[in-house]
Amino acid sequence: MRPEPPALATPEPARWLALGAVAGPLLFTIAWFVLGFLSSGYSVFGTPISPYSPVSQPISGLGMGSTAPFMNTAFVLGGLLLLIGVIGIFHTIGAHGRPLSHWTCAALLALSPTGLVLAGIFDLESPLPHLAGFLLGTSTPVLSFLAAGFYFRSIPRWRRFGSWLLLGSPLSLLLVVLFFLTFDQDATAAGEGVAGITSRILGIAVHAWFVAMGWSAFRRSHPAAPR
Repeated sequence: MRPEPPALATPEPARWLALGAVAGPLLFTIAWFVLGFLSSGYSVFGTPISPYSPVSQPISGLGMGSTAPFMNTAFVLGGLLLLIGVIGIFHTIGAHGRPLSHWTCAALLALSPTGLVLAGIFDLESPLPHLAGFLLGTSTPVLSFLAAGFYFRSIPRWRRFGSWLLLGSPLSLLLVVLFFLTFDQDATAAGEGVAGITSRILGIAVHAWFVAMGWSAFRRSHPAAPR
């Protein structure tokens, strides 16, 4: 099989931009992991929730109280890095004669990092935009992983990864449903339940696919030959 010309013409900057899909999720994950031990609790609409428990409290709780400046920065910066990574990934791949499918998949995958940024700008005391950010960040991969999986399968160098990515869609759906089944606002306020665990599993599962995608783009692409 002939090597694909786009792979040989990949600009070096695009390869490094693709690593934003690795750096963004790692930054976000490290932030909630560390801050989960440092938070002393928070207050929502005057209701104190203390102490903070990573088991019962979702990640969004870290965007309130003393940890708010750090966690919300991680939301925004992590989302921006991931968005840059998605752009870099699709620049390394090239359109392969299907520009509409190519950029449609890129736009769909960009919804998840956009949700991270939105959740960092609007905290729990702005419930509607914060919920919109959460849904964009965690629920849109149900569709975007499916679309991207089929698109990647049409590219020889990405066919195997595309097949694996198709599994990410039902897995994301299952974990989103699990989170909403385990989340109860009254139980969370009382420090009970396991919504903190399910939200973290959901976040890790979604971001793991982006990390794999960014790393694969970096490794599979080749820098353009010098003139």
